[in-house]
Amino acid sequence: MLMRTDPFRELDRLAQQLMGPGTWSKPSAMPMDAYREGDEYVVAFDLPGVTADAIDIDVERNMLTVKAERRPMAKADDVQMELSERPLGAFSRQIVLADTLDTEHIQADYDAGVLTLRIPIAERAKPRKISIGVGSGHKEIAG
Repeated sequence: MLMRTDPFRELDRLAQQLMGPGTWSKPSAMPMDAYREGDEYVVAFDLPGVTADAIDIDVERNMLTVKAERRPMAKADDVQMELSERPLGAFSRQIVLADTLDTEHIQADYDAGVLTLRIPIAERAKPRKISIGVGSGHKEIAG
């Protein structure tokens, strides 16, 4: 038998039971980190216990949508659940991506329950040098 001493964990469990698991029409949020690493924007989502085939990633214009579903594990008939704290159901997160990101070349990797998306910075957004013309190198535009 398992013993717990954290009273706030019990409150969290009760709140989860009252609110119910996430569904595709009302998914729960998933934790994430986002940061820039060199010429890439990296977004990492925590999805422990989710199989790779239960993850759906879509991008439409600059809206990135990640959906996942954690289903209950199949149990034998003689199994009696003593404690169930791991959330089940649907999870979703939407992120508006900046125009400076190249959404055509997003790479997705899933390892150890973490989905990592690498989004390259678009060439037009990278710093570049502007040459300065001297003397007759300038052209006058008449309008």
